[in-house]
Amino acid sequence: MKTLSLIFTFVFLFQINQTKAQAPQTDSLPANPNYDENLAKKLGADAFGMKKYKLVILKTGATTSTDKSLIEKSFNGHMENINRLVKEEKLIVAGPLSKNEKTYRGIFIFQGVETNEELQKILQTDPAIAAGFLDFEIYTWYGSAALPEYLPISDKIWKSKP
Repeated sequence: MKTLSLIFTFVFLFQINQTKAQAPQTDSLPANPNYDENLAKKLGADAFGMKKYKLVILKTGATTSTDKSLIEKSFNGHMENINRLVKEEKLIVAGPLSKNEKTYRGIFIFQGVETNEELQKILQTDPAIAAGFLDFEIYTWYGSAALPEYLPISDKIWKSKP
């Protein structure tokens, strides 16, 4: 709980400094005795162990086709595209959302994508998006640089492939 509190404090301080157009000041904060400079560099972490990602909210698109073959082809391609982007180490989080009033369907979190325009091109490689079954909103998200490290572990805990 203490670590989570520190993360929220760091995020708050970062946002204040960003508002003032200043780089975050870390000199007055306590040092982490577990800090691994090589790992931080490998993961692209800033002084707070954080970095920017692109968060995509997938939502129901405008296409309302009842063509079962097209729907199946589009969503099978959607899953294949997700797997391809994970292998390319661009997509690090993907998953569905429960039914909701905003018609949000799922999320993606991408790393190493600098601009929304670049991400839009990547998203258009998804057959469900290209066919209009899914639409999207893009946001920049500031989160733990360690997030991608969960992927190798996640591959060891699923029993049945979704």
